Amino acid sequence: MADVFNQMLSHYDIKTKEDRLNAMHEVMQQVCLAGLNRAGFFESAAFYGGTCLRIFHKLPRFSEDMDFSLMETSPDFKLENYFDAIQSEFVAVGRNISIEKKEKKLDTHIESAFLKDTTDIVNIRFNTEPGVKIKIEVDKNPPLNFKTEYKLLLLPFSFMTRCFTLPGLFAGKMHALLFRNWRNRVKGRDWYDFEWYIRNNIPLDFNHFKERAVQSEGPDFRDLSHEQFVEMLKNKLNTTKIEQVIEDVRRFVVHPRELEIWSTEYFLQLLDLLRFEEK
Repeated sequence: MADVFNQMLSHYDIKTKEDRLNAMHEVMQQVCLAGLNRAGFFESAAFYGGTCLRIFHKLPRFSEDMDFSLMETSPDFKLENYFDAIQSEFVAVGRNISIEKKEKKLDTHIESAFLKDTTDIVNIRFNTEPGVKIKIEVDKNPPLNFKTEYKLLLLPFSFMTRCFTLPGLFAGKMHALLFRNWRNRVKGRDWYDFEWYIRNNIPLDFNHFKERAVQSEGPDFRDLSHEQFVEMLKNKLNTTKIEQVIEDVRRFVVHPRELEIWSTEYFLQLLDLLRFEEK
């Protein structure tokens, strides 16, 4: 049987080791989605985050982790129930993997700085190249009030994935940008995605943003106004070192020259173009 995994890799323009690693991650992500689909995962969960934006909306930067939200709170949900389906899908495309559930250490590891106790985390690695891995996170106690849609993926076969709508994805990104704690590290990819949403005229689902903010920051955010939200973003911008933002995102961007215009003033002008989704 032909090696489907390598066929999928052939769709990418690979010139460097970095190109190959980004392509490997993305093909692994698509194979994971296929396995989850076969197992009925999307009957009770939805895909969101930067990888969702990359795969289904052609965001021109690569993304590493896969984020999922249950459609409703379910403390008894176990991602382990889907391990066999994911394993089988990788075998079908010619690869063997190992899957391990990651123990959360909320106070000691930067990857876990934004994780809740109700998040399941799993690492998937190639047996032959253990350094190549992707991470899956599933929120079992999600902030609700979001909308979903089904998006088509053609490889490794044709199937549908339940995803957050674009305004909901935008809300999740703005919540991460404002509240995610990266210690001394700047998450430049958040700002890159913000630019993409503005450029593509995507409105922000403000109701879903407030659900997220209330869950992570407290009930005071229930009455947050559009004006207060914009002011928070301005304050965030004015205290962010754009040079660090650019350095963080550069290796994920297909065309690094597009970062040359980035400055605090540039992002403040983007902010003036922000739209909110109508209720």
